[in-house]
Amino acid sequence: MTVKDAPAIKLAGEKAEPFVDSRQQLLAGLAYVDLRVRWAVARARAHGLDPEDEFRGLYISEEQIDNLLGYELGSLWPHANGQMAGMEGWLPLLAEARSQWQARCDAADHLLLTNLIQTFELSPAEADILLVSLAPELDPRYERLFAYLQDDVTKKRPSVDLVLNLLTDSFDQKLHMRRLISDDSRLVRSQLIVRYADGGGREPSLLSQYLRPAARVVEHLLDQPGLDEQLKNSTELYYPVQEGLWLEPELLEQINATLEMEPETGLYPMFCFQGGYGVGKLAAAEYAASRLGKPLLKIDLDLLTLGEVGLLGGLHLALRDARLLGAVVYLTGWDSVLSDERPQANIIDPLLAFPGPVITAGVLTWQPAGHQRQRRILRLSFGNSDHDQRVRIWQFYLGDNIPADDGANLGMWQLANQFLFSPGQIEDVVATALDLATWRHKPLDIHDLFAASRAHSNQKLVALATKITPRYRWEDIVLPADTLAQLREMVNTVRQKPQVYDTWGFNRKVALGKGLSALFAGESGTGKTMAADIMAGVLGQDLYKIDLSMMVSKYIGETEKNLNRVFSEAETSNAILFFDEADAIFGKRSEVKDSHDRYANIEVSYLLQRMESYDGVVILASNLRGNLDEAFTRRLHFIIEFPFPEAVDREVIWRVNFPEETPLSDDVDFKLLARRFRIAGGNIRNIIMAAAFLAAEDGQSVAMKHLLHGSRREYQKIGRLIDEELFVLNI
Repeated sequence: MTVKDAPAIKLAGEKAEPFVDSRQQLLAGLAYVDLRVRWAVARARAHGLDPEDEFRGLYISEEQIDNLLGYELGSLWPHANGQMAGMEGWLPLLAEARSQWQARCDAADHLLLTNLIQTFELSPAEADILLVSLAPELDPRYERLFAYLQDDVTKKRPSVDLVLNLLTDSFDQKLHMRRLISDDSRLVRSQLIVRYADGGGREPSLLSQYLRPAARVVEHLLDQPGLDEQLKNSTELYYPVQEGLWLEPELLEQINATLEMEPETGLYPMFCFQGGYGVGKLAAAEYAASRLGKPLLKIDLDLLTLGEVGLLGGLHLALRDARLLGAVVYLTGWDSVLSDERPQANIIDPLLAFPGPVITAGVLTWQPAGHQRQRRILRLSFGNSDHDQRVRIWQFYLGDNIPADDGANLGMWQLANQFLFSPGQIEDVVATALDLATWRHKPLDIHDLFAASRAHSNQKLVALATKITPRYRWEDIVLPADTLAQLREMVNTVRQKPQVYDTWGFNRKVALGKGLSALFAGESGTGKTMAADIMAGVLGQDLYKIDLSMMVSKYIGETEKNLNRVFSEAETSNAILFFDEADAIFGKRSEVKDSHDRYANIEVSYLLQRMESYDGVVILASNLRGNLDEAFTRRLHFIIEFPFPEAVDREVIWRVNFPEETPLSDDVDFKLLARRFRIAGGNIRNIIMAAAFLAAEDGQSVAMKHLLHGSRREYQKIGRLIDEELFVLNI
């Protein structure tokens, strides 16, 4: 085969016609490769390769040995006896073919192969290597041609040596081009091509290894976009739609300004999104991708670590695919790659080198150190939404499912006030509420939303406190009118927080103490826990009871740790905290006489600080108000006295604690019981329960004899002096 056997090439100077589409460009690239293969075949035959030898490749003949000895060191062909006659015209022909193909590529935009070459900044020689490796993927006849050229029917893929021989005409060029297929080359490092050995067990030389394009690269060039199969469990690719955004306008303006800014270095800033679950990090990433008209590639680093390819291998694959697709990279689980508040170098370096937008999402603050980088890092913090914004988010996710009985969106208003959920949590709550409504076979109502909200509040607090399910109502508690009025004022204070702090602007005047703290003072059994129970039920919130005597530790610093755990969990629990036995720690701070006094005062100060920073409701219960430090009373919004009930109140307590279904004997005299037994409401409830069980055992209605017997047992339990006359019916 001589140069006259080559296909005709368009003459230089003629205007290049742009490729119609990427498929035509790829086929034209293969035609150029085909020309080089023809050149290689011509050289092989000029070297004396006998195509008629049926045993060729299975043995080495004496004639082949003589031919090999005729090569100069490093030469691609023998120099003697004019064997290369007629080969002189191939090089200009190949150069012209390459030039014409490149001109047609340059004349058209948005071609897949052109974009790949530009995105990965491949040189013409690197592009040619990729084209040669692609040939057997697109046309199986190249497998036979490459086997022929490599003089071995088993070598159907091009070796590094064959690729270099196809693309060079001198030993110096071949040595120079080796670096384009080394481990650190763009083609290999970017995983566009894969270099592999034949599995013979020995360590192969570079030239004897083989090349193939990555499978995803082939599919991409055939206009089948997607992600590498090894990433299917840890990545997600989609085009986000920019609609229904509830993010803060200032945040969106900052993202817009950054995206519209022309990067001096050619690299977008690297966005660092910081915030907890569901605060809008993903929504902001989707907004950025939508503004740029690019797909979003969401990468879960935790799942990537668990995959077969591993974290580093998977990250390189994902970044390669993101370049191919022009995607915005969004990395979740970023905190898992941090060590001492710094990302690992082998993680951050490829991200800093990635040309497109990169967004990391996590909670921790981090800063790269020791990196020579031109890329800027823009940090954006995502905090809790304000009340009005939470109302809009509730409305957005409910859509047409807003309860019909929620007049003027009052339910949305209360939900946004009492549950400090992030947008993502609100979305989860709405889904759970719809499940509850479906289970009831009824339309969604506001009670479903409150129940779902309580279910999604942080349940870890259960390990630190006792959860009390509200069951009492206002009519169940017997207190003086003014005490009841104060309790209702507490409820109103919680409900009207958005109006006062947001609408009326008190947010700007109050830095701390936006929650509500109160002291319930009174003897045991006077209704403190019941009052907290009623408040939780009215507000639709969970109630957690914490025994402060169990929080206090004799070891220095342990009390603060225990309290910190309670408040940290409570911040995401949207719960009312009810501290019982407050005297254990809230007593008057003592004069510092030794180290123990000093640390005890530190505990008190720490608790004051946490109470002020907590946005929810904190209720302290104490038997003796006088034991409290003045520093506490100054910081309390309410101090409510629970007086010991007088006879009139005790009679009401006796009556209201009997369910309507309980059968009562005609001899039951509530007035007599109230006058005779000077005890608190808690003791009365215990007596009624004991009497009910006694009556049930006797098979009778609850009678005075049962109540008097229960009273006797209660007196014995609390250590009261037993006066037998008190427990006789007629005295």
